[in-house]
Amino acid sequence: MNRSRKIAVFLTVSLSLLGLSGCVASPSPEDGPGELKAGQPMTLYVATDLHYLSPRLHDDGEAFHTYIQAGDGKLLDYIDPLSEAFADEVAAKKPAALILSGDLTNNGEKASHEDLAAKLKRIEAAGTQVYVIPGNHDLSNPWARRFKGDSQYKTEAITPEQFVEIYGAYGYQEALSRDTSTLSYLAKASPDLWLLMLDTSQYDLNEFVGFPQTDGEIPPATLEWIKKCTRLAGEDGARIVTVMHHNLVDHSTVPIKGFTLNNSKEAVQLFEQLRLNLVLSGHIHIQDIRKTERGLYDIATSAFSVYPHQYGVLQYDPSEGTIDYESTPVDVEAWARKRNETDDHLTGFAEYSRQFFAEHSYNKAYASLEKLALPESDRTRMARTMSDINLLYFAGTAASGPERERLLASPGYRLWEKADSTFLQGYVQSMLKPKTPENTKLHMTLQGELEQP
Repeated sequence: MNRSRKIAVFLTVSLSLLGLSGCVASPSPEDGPGELKAGQPMTLYVATDLHYLSPRLHDDGEAFHTYIQAGDGKLLDYIDPLSEAFADEVAAKKPAALILSGDLTNNGEKASHEDLAAKLKRIEAAGTQVYVIPGNHDLSNPWARRFKGDSQYKTEAITPEQFVEIYGAYGYQEALSRDTSTLSYLAKASPDLWLLMLDTSQYDLNEFVGFPQTDGEIPPATLEWIKKCTRLAGEDGARIVTVMHHNLVDHSTVPIKGFTLNNSKEAVQLFEQLRLNLVLSGHIHIQDIRKTERGLYDIATSAFSVYPHQYGVLQYDPSEGTIDYESTPVDVEAWARKRNETDDHLTGFAEYSRQFFAEHSYNKAYASLEKLALPESDRTRMARTMSDINLLYFAGTAASGPERERLLASPGYRLWEKADSTFLQGYVQSMLKPKTPENTKLHMTLQGELEQP
């Protein structure tokens, strides 16, 4: 990367970092005993934004809980048992594949990566192949921290090379092809269905600027590599599901930078030309499905670390080329009962996590209204309404159903309609805006016979 580009990114912070990449073909790994046969239906799970934090990195003390309260709703004090419950659920249900689309860790801590990889090893031992890509939190992160008493301390982060070393068994060793300068790769989930795992995060300048770069993009040479990947799939008669951390298209009508790819228009145009019509993404933390005019779907699965702690279930039928997607919450309570847990927060996890997120949303909304000259009663009503909407919005159910009608008719929502705040008012109204398709389930057909530009 040249010096002028470094200076540009340093000055603008949010501008994109264009890297150079190439394509290196890897020999196909030998067929394992659990490999699916051609024409066999398969089930895949997808989860994103686990933001896993190793229990080795905190003492459940003051600094840790202060950090959680100041955060964005991630239930970090229960992320380890939540992840354990998920790992056991996947191992028991045995889908053919588990896809993790980035932000595997809280802030890229080496200990968190190592401990999460140990859980993935257990999943693979039970018969499910795991595929991972990094997110913007995962690599070269200057914010990697451990918590002790009333203080935070720097802890070791990892490099891209260490990421491949730690997660080599979870996609990289099985890769049919790897991009040489990003951590993108192409993998065969089955003879009929291949996974295009795209590393859209930008982390080369994290240490230089002192914080993790949030926005993402697909570098020009990686776009060329994608064409080669689709050619390989076409030659084998396989369909492709594309996976990335950042969103391919906007998932909100409110303009918020850093979530959608910087070069979204270019990527969408190429994907549509290549007939890549399903993308699985994350990053924005909400459950939301969007469709372009030409029928390209981007499914943003909600953050696993945030209420309602969902993952996506995909059923693939190769005879029809169809995908059925539906989001579902991990059953922590069943896991807790099986282990005879005595922690009430685990045995009643669904309600506990709901209350935690509702209170967190209320506090954030209440604080955001400080600048508006409002009576206390109005501020309270508006914050409560925004909290209620947030619960539905993150679950993907705010755009339809009886709860939406109730909230639209509520006194708190009417106050929001009159609020003297363009951004906050627009954000609240956008969450209840009806849309098609719905956000929690989808039936679609993967396009085949890929045409090359």
